[in-house]
Amino acid sequence: MSNIANDPKRTSWINVPTKSDFPIQNIPFGVFITKNDDITIGTRIGDTAIDMGALQRLGYFKGIELTDDMFMQDTLNDFISDGKKTWRLVRNRIADIFDAKNPKLRDNEKHRKVVIFNIDEVEMQLPVLIGDYTARIGDPSGRSELRPELTESAVNQNATTYLEQAFKILDESKTVVRRNSEWFGEMSFADALSLTRSMTVARMLERDDFEKRFKSNQPISMVEFMYPLIQGYDSIVLESDVELGGNDQLFNMLVGRNLQKEKGLPPQAVITLPLLVGLDGSKKMSKSYDNYIAFNDSAKDMFGKTMSISDEVMWDYYRLLLLKEESELMGLKHSHPMETKKQLARELTSVFFGDKRADEELSAFSQVFSKGEDPKDMPEISFSQGFSQPPTLLNILSESGLFESKGQIRRLIKQGAVKLDGEKVDSPDIDLTTLSASPKILKAGKKIFLRIKP
Repeated sequence: MSNIANDPKRTSWINVPTKSDFPIQNIPFGVFITKNDDITIGTRIGDTAIDMGALQRLGYFKGIELTDDMFMQDTLNDFISDGKKTWRLVRNRIADIFDAKNPKLRDNEKHRKVVIFNIDEVEMQLPVLIGDYTARIGDPSGRSELRPELTESAVNQNATTYLEQAFKILDESKTVVRRNSEWFGEMSFADALSLTRSMTVARMLERDDFEKRFKSNQPISMVEFMYPLIQGYDSIVLESDVELGGNDQLFNMLVGRNLQKEKGLPPQAVITLPLLVGLDGSKKMSKSYDNYIAFNDSAKDMFGKTMSISDEVMWDYYRLLLLKEESELMGLKHSHPMETKKQLARELTSVFFGDKRADEELSAFSQVFSKGEDPKDMPEISFSQGFSQPPTLLNILSESGLFESKGQIRRLIKQGAVKLDGEKVDSPDIDLTTLSASPKILKAGKKIFLRIKP
């Protein structure tokens, strides 16, 4: 079936400003809220939003096999899952409806009132893409070796966590969640091979991390070569206007632009941002490196993790997270680093939990770390509550859930980093039943406090 919608000679009875990104040949699909607070699937020509749900109700898609509510939903999932044949039929029909020579809708004022809106009268819904398919491959950006393949259950769990954090800053009611498994799960092997024609090996090796690995004789798998193409294809399906990402994603996003051009779509604008260094002070902040502050961390953890960053890295946090100007930073650099970092931690915590809670965490931190006092609130555990193992210090601490493993507990004790009521502990095998009947305060490292009760 020919894609007559892309006929360059076609014009529309809708006014299209000169150099508009939305001529009749484009016809993107998206989700928006109308002035009547109706959520609908729609498209755009020029500065006019088009309600495809209304077109369907009025019979303008007659002859195309669509479910009765195809365009009356709050996501594109059903429409996308119908495949290319349906997409092309719908695009061609819309191009015909709004063709300059077609009077059917143009001359029907009653229908036009419910179908078309000025773009300023609608509110676009924000799509959030979950790369559940690409996650199984693993992004090679910044990697010197092949990432391990994730299981489907691990990918789904990560997606859930991602959305929990995303909705801390995004309005869930205005967000459309998409998963790229929607289209890649239906892609044939022939389609995948066709996609590879868009990129040469030489062009792929221009990517900085691939170039380094090639020159150092480190293996590069074919699946890693595919990753930029797969990510770029998302931009085609979503018909994205703007793609935002870290500066390590520049190559992948430019691939998306090139693929859009090849398909006759307006190329997306690409905006990159500097990467935030993680808590280790060297690698980018990432869950994979376990050096991150999560949006869904508790206020205490968010404050404490921020206080653990180095004095050098702290300034990037001010710049990238709090958007401080250099003139403001100059004033802060005259203060003691500890006080400056407290201010940083307080402001970041306040963003998510409010001023009152941020001030409480600041006070608690100062009490424990600046004044050397025990925190007022700390976890408690009793060694008389019926443990299946002997009530040794090692077993009790392991049961507390505050430590990663018994090995970590042993290492901390060996390093002299564990104290009971201020006295260093020299053995993990202390029988707590031999100690006095009064509760004891255990401190491990700088951050872990535990009240041990009989």
